[in-house]
Amino acid sequence: MTSKTQSSAKASKPIEDAVAAGKETIEQAMKASTEGYEQVIAMGKEHAANASNAMFRSYDEIATLNKQNVEAVMKAGNIWAKGYENLGKAYFSHAQDAAERGTEAAKAMMTAKTMQDFIDLQTDFAKQRFDHLVAEGTKMSGMLVKVATEAMEPLQKQFDTTVSTLTKPIAL
Repeated sequence: MTSKTQSSAKASKPIEDAVAAGKETIEQAMKASTEGYEQVIAMGKEHAANASNAMFRSYDEIATLNKQNVEAVMKAGNIWAKGYENLGKAYFSHAQDAAERGTEAAKAMMTAKTMQDFIDLQTDFAKQRFDHLVAEGTKMSGMLVKVATEAMEPLQKQFDTTVSTLTKPIAL
């Protein structure tokens, strides 16, 4: 019986070796598969984290832009208010000057001795008023253009910044 046992042991040896080799191959395949799966999961987590960070950076940039936009509008509003205050002062100064000149002209016309003197005074007054009105209108138009230009500066600057920020690609 020993020879049968030895023969059986010799015959089972290749089978055991084949089973061991198969088991080792399966373990290596499982290990490689698990490592590949873990790499895919790690890459997915990394991409998700990068996308999340980019989204939050974008949100922070948008919040900063909104704050800067509001500040630019406030600055422009302050420039407009100050400019219109100066324009109002200039208008009322012009109105006061016109009233004083009108009063002086009326007094002069009342002292006219002849109708021709009266007409000459009235003509001179009308010509002076027209020239003064054109000059004051030009001055006020210049003030208004200056105010508009100055008020648009912070808005234009912020618009350029906003467009520049929003058109650059998001880095993932």
